[in-house]
Amino acid sequence: MNKAFPGAQLLVAHKGDVLFHKTYGFHTYDSLIPVQKTDLYDLASVTKILGPLPLLMKLVDEGRIDLDVPFSTYWKPWQGNKDKKDLTLREILSHQAGLTPYIVFLNEVLKKGEFKKKFVRNSPHRRFPLHAYENLWINDRFEKKVFRQISRSDVRQEKEYLYSGLAFLLFPTLIEQITGHSYSYLLASKFTFPMEIPSLGFLPTEKGFPNAIIPTEYDSLYRKNVVQGWVHDENASLFGGISGNAGLFGTARDLFRFMQMYQNYGELDGYRYLKAETVKEFTRVQFPGNDNRRGLGFDKPLLDNADQELSEAYPAPAASPESFGHSGFTGTFVWADPKYQLVYVFLSNRVYPTRTHRNLYELNIRTALHQLFYDHILN
Repeated sequence: MNKAFPGAQLLVAHKGDVLFHKTYGFHTYDSLIPVQKTDLYDLASVTKILGPLPLLMKLVDEGRIDLDVPFSTYWKPWQGNKDKKDLTLREILSHQAGLTPYIVFLNEVLKKGEFKKKFVRNSPHRRFPLHAYENLWINDRFEKKVFRQISRSDVRQEKEYLYSGLAFLLFPTLIEQITGHSYSYLLASKFTFPMEIPSLGFLPTEKGFPNAIIPTEYDSLYRKNVVQGWVHDENASLFGGISGNAGLFGTARDLFRFMQMYQNYGELDGYRYLKAETVKEFTRVQFPGNDNRRGLGFDKPLLDNADQELSEAYPAPAASPESFGHSGFTGTFVWADPKYQLVYVFLSNRVYPTRTHRNLYELNIRTALHQLFYDHILN
C-alpha cells in the first residue's frame, strides 16, 4: 500500500458548474469513517490566498495600500530596519524580497520538551487568551515576541525567488490596524458569508458545525495527540488558530466557490467582490525575468510548464499561463484557470499519521488528475 493519504476528495468545475465531485477512502487508515463531501479539511497554506490575500486585495481596491511603496509605510516596526525598510508589498507577496523562509516559533515555548510557564498555561486567563489546543492557552505577549523575531530575521541581499511565509503572520494584524476591524470578522463579512460558504473559517471546533473534521498528524512533540479540529501548523496554533499563513478549515464546495470568484476576476453570482484589474494584477507573474513564477500571493505554473513532461510539470502541463492557485502542507491543492474556465480542488490529509508520508508528491497524483480533466474538456 502506498499510503499517499487515507482518504481524499476531488471537485472539478467547468464554466461555473461542478463537473465532478467524488470522495475516496477514509479519515484514517483503520477504515472506520468514510470521507464525505461535507467534511472539513485543514487547508494549511491554502489559507494564504483565502484569508489575508482577498482582504489585502480589497485594501488595494480602496487605495488604502500601495503595492510599490515600502511595506514599512504600513508596518511601522520595519521603519528603522535597514534590511527591511525599503521592501515593497509586491516583493514580499511574490516571494522576491529575500525574507527568511520559516522560523519555528514552537522552540520559544518549549524547553527540554516542557512548556515555558510564561507563555503557555493549561487554562484560560486574561493574560492567556489565545486558545491553541484543547487545554493549551498562549500568553497574549507571545505575538509581540514573534513579530520582533520576524523583524530581526535575516534578509538575503540578492533579489531572487525564495518562498517565505513569515509576512503572512503579520498580515492579519496589519489588516486590523488599517481597517479597525478584526481579521476574521472582515473575512466573514466581506467574503465567506456573502458567498454563502459560512463553513470556511477558523477554529471550527468552536462553531458547532455538524460537519466531520478530517484529522491531520499525530503530534508527539507539542500536543501529544492526533490533531483534529485544531490547526496543524504550529506557528498558526501559537497565534490561537487564527493566522494568515494557515488556520482556515473548509469543504471542497467552499474552495470551489472562492476560486470561482477569483476565476471570474472578482465576481460571483452577479456580485462583485473585487475589482477585475486588481485580481488580474495579483494573479499575474510579477518577476518573470528573475526566474520567479509567482503572482502576488498566488502560485503560478512553472514558466516553461507547457514544455514539461507530466512527471516534471507543475501543475498540469495543459494549465494556461493565466492559471493560478496554491497548495497546502496537509495535502490540499486548489487551482483556477480563467482561459479554460476550470476550477480544480483536491483535498487530502496526507500528513496522517505523520508528515513523513510524501507519496502524494512522489506519485504525482494531483498533477496527473488535473491533466486528466484538461484532456476531457479539450477533447
